[in-house]
Amino acid sequence: MTSKKPVSKKHEVVALDEGEEQSDDAIVGKAVFWSLVVIVPLLLLGSVVAYWLTRKPTVVVENRSKESALSKLRDTKSIDIPQFVWTDVTDAVGLDFVHCNGHSSEKLLPETMGGGVACFDFDQDGHTDLLFTNSCYWEPAKNEAERPSVALYRNQGNGTFANVTKQVGLETIGYGMGVAIGDYNGDRWPDVFLSYLGQNRLFRNEGGKNFVDVTLEAGVAGNPNDWSTSCGWFDANNDGNLDLVVCNYLEWSKESDIALGSTLNGVVRAYSRPDSFGGRQPYLYINQGNGTFREVAAEAGLHITNPAHDGTKPVAVPKSLGLAFCDIDNDGLMDIFIANDTVQNLFFRNKGDGTFEEMGMKLGVAFDSNGRARGAMGIDVRFIRRDSQLATVIGNFANEPVSFFVRQNLAGVNVMTDEAMSAGIGPPSRLELTFGTLLFDAFLAGRLDLLTANGHLETEIEEVQPNQSYRQSPHLFWNTGQRGADVSEFVSVPKEKAGSALTAPMVARGAAYLDYDSDGDLDLVLVGLGDKVRFLRNDQAFQNKWVHVKLLGPAGNVDGLGALVTVRSGDLVQKQWISPTRSYLSQVEPIAYFGLGKNSKIDGIDIEWPGGKKQTVAGDQVKINSRIVVEYEAE
Repeated sequence: MTSKKPVSKKHEVVALDEGEEQSDDAIVGKAVFWSLVVIVPLLLLGSVVAYWLTRKPTVVVENRSKESALSKLRDTKSIDIPQFVWTDVTDAVGLDFVHCNGHSSEKLLPETMGGGVACFDFDQDGHTDLLFTNSCYWEPAKNEAERPSVALYRNQGNGTFANVTKQVGLETIGYGMGVAIGDYNGDRWPDVFLSYLGQNRLFRNEGGKNFVDVTLEAGVAGNPNDWSTSCGWFDANNDGNLDLVVCNYLEWSKESDIALGSTLNGVVRAYSRPDSFGGRQPYLYINQGNGTFREVAAEAGLHITNPAHDGTKPVAVPKSLGLAFCDIDNDGLMDIFIANDTVQNLFFRNKGDGTFEEMGMKLGVAFDSNGRARGAMGIDVRFIRRDSQLATVIGNFANEPVSFFVRQNLAGVNVMTDEAMSAGIGPPSRLELTFGTLLFDAFLAGRLDLLTANGHLETEIEEVQPNQSYRQSPHLFWNTGQRGADVSEFVSVPKEKAGSALTAPMVARGAAYLDYDSDGDLDLVLVGLGDKVRFLRNDQAFQNKWVHVKLLGPAGNVDGLGALVTVRSGDLVQKQWISPTRSYLSQVEPIAYFGLGKNSKIDGIDIEWPGGKKQTVAGDQVKINSRIVVEYEAE
């Protein structure tokens, strides 16, 4: 665009008397004033345009975490919150794993995402083992020198763990993210799938002695340019063979990330926002029953595209971080729930014909109550109340409260509403940046409590937001078992009641629970970002009763994934699916853990297997305070 040069005139100088001089001065003054009013803004506008046309692009990212007004906290002083006891036994049990995130001065987004943990019994000796995913350095030479591998710790049955990664063949270096454990070939030895920024890996368990990389022959490597995150096994078609869902996050590259030039405050280099990158579609691998898989996500209806794109190519919507399975309509088919970062959450209802219907908006879980997408991370789906109401808890970004969607079965139509505020979760969780989420019975009362694993992305976040911190405390919410206008169902447990071992600040990502010492109560493992793992032994002293239910399913689905277990004990009726995929990049054991409170008798245990077969174990066959194994009874 060209602009005209101002035309200047040569003025003739004449003699004026005093009155004429003052009059003309006023006229000239007015002319100069109005000229400046017009010219100065034009000059400023021209300067701004020139700056924007010539500047190096810089993205200021602090707005993603902008301060928001806090909702009013309920008064909980009159509530008698129990004293929880967690003991940090990380060093005592021999867990020395330190997560590597490859932190660099370039601040690449994958460095913020962390890793996960899987609880499983890889050698089938009756003791729960632990596997930690790991990332790596961006410099290959440093990886070779320090070898930041995935780590498998064997539970030795005496209260300690031993690192057996190398001896079982699992030492592998790559920018790792999530883990999924499942016996995909039905030989009763749990196999390991690992998701990566890059090619994913599948390791077949050879009799609990070693693992063999079968990625290429199985056909589950994925696109080497994809960034895979949470992953999980389930039986999509109830054919008895385990299938696999793998979430993908962003269309990301190191070069594009650096080119954004993101800053925290206009000066300090910051991690880029996820909405600066495109999304990626998930994978759905269907087990062919011969050791191989077929990827069918597109034809199954799992590819969601933006209808508002320019028409040149489909634009992927998902930016997926959290994954869980449930059966929303009780039809015996497991559905898929995916939590997405800065875009709508997705819920895929299993139609039973090999396809899925995406119904996140119809169900009410796609956005928050204001119709906005949140920065969703980890997810857990459980039966939360005695009336069998299904609840989904999703961890969100800082200044966004944790979501707590509860199913409302209205006139036979499934709808979920976010009850985080009314349930007492919303206001206390708003400031925290939540990744891992766990619904579990912390002291075996027969009610599920909530734990969130928290930690920010930016090490310097306090410089621009005084109310934020990089290291944040894990947050425990106690389920009071009460509901009402003036009574919170969940109460934020203060630090003096939760204990310093649990609430010590950290940058937490993956989280899982297990009963590593076989005493019935659930212990916790938290994965720190670029830091040491934290292992907390549950030392509650409430003397509550319990029962754990492990299934021995038919060939193919030997852990009974997708089965619904119901325990009846007096007026206490509890339900759980056998579905270990939960939290963030993590999974628990395929075991249903039930607290019974003071009940000392089981009336019965009902199992509804995938495919609809029902089986009941009489109460007199169940020993209180023990793990019961229920084997599938063939017709």
